[in-house]
Amino acid sequence: MNGTTSFAHVVEAKPAPWRRVFRIIRWTSYAAVLIAMLMIMHAAPPPPVVTSSKAAARAEQKLQDVEQAVSAGQPATLRLDETELNSFLASHLDISTNPATTAAPAPSAPTSATPPAGIAPADLEQARSSVRDVKVQLIEDRVRAYVVFDFHGKDMTLQLEGRLGASDGYLRFEPVGGQLGALPIPQSTLEAAVRRMMDSPENREKLRLPAEISDLRIENGEIIARYK
Repeated sequence: MNGTTSFAHVVEAKPAPWRRVFRIIRWTSYAAVLIAMLMIMHAAPPPPVVTSSKAAARAEQKLQDVEQAVSAGQPATLRLDETELNSFLASHLDISTNPATTAAPAPSAPTSATPPAGIAPADLEQARSSVRDVKVQLIEDRVRAYVVFDFHGKDMTLQLEGRLGASDGYLRFEPVGGQLGALPIPQSTLEAAVRRMMDSPENREKLRLPAEISDLRIENGEIIARYK
C-alpha cells in the first residue's frame, strides 16, 4: 500500500423515499391552493331572473295593503313571487345590475328613498357600497341568493341556497348549499359559518323580524309572510 490514500468506489446516496413523498405532497398542495384561488376568483354567471317596473309596483301595492290591514288590527298574508321580489329589491337597493340579466322590456322602476321596513338605513348604505348585484330565485321551498360583491376592486360572486323561516321572532336560515365563485363550499363549513352569523350578538338584532310578523317561509316558489 503506497502513501497515497486510496478510496473505494463512492456510492451516491439515493434520496429517502419519504423525501420524495414529501415533495409530491408539497407540490400537490401548491397546485390545489392555486386551483382553489382561480375557482374563487372566477365569477359565476347570474341566474335568469326577470325584473320589471310593473312587478315592482305590484310588490309595493301588496306591502301597502298589508300595512293597512295590520294598522287596522287585522291579520294579513303577504305573497311575493320571484319576479316581484327581485323587482322590489332592485328598486330599493339601487345597485348596479349585470347587463347579462334577463329583464322584461319596461321602464325602470323608481327608486324609493325610504328603506324597506326592518332594514336600518346604515345597513342598506353598507350593502350599496360593496354589493354590485343581487338576484334571488325561489325554488319550491328554498331560496337561492346570488350576490356579486366588490373585493379589493375585483367582482366576486357568492351563491347561497337554503330554507328561510322564523323562530322566536328572529329570521332563521338553514343552508343546503353554497358556492364562492366557482368553488363549492363544504356543507360543514357552510353550516358552521351560518350558525356563527346567526348566533353572533352583533348580528342577532339585525335578524329580528318586525313584531307583527308571525311566520316567514318559502312555499311553492313564493315568499310568504304572515302578519298578526
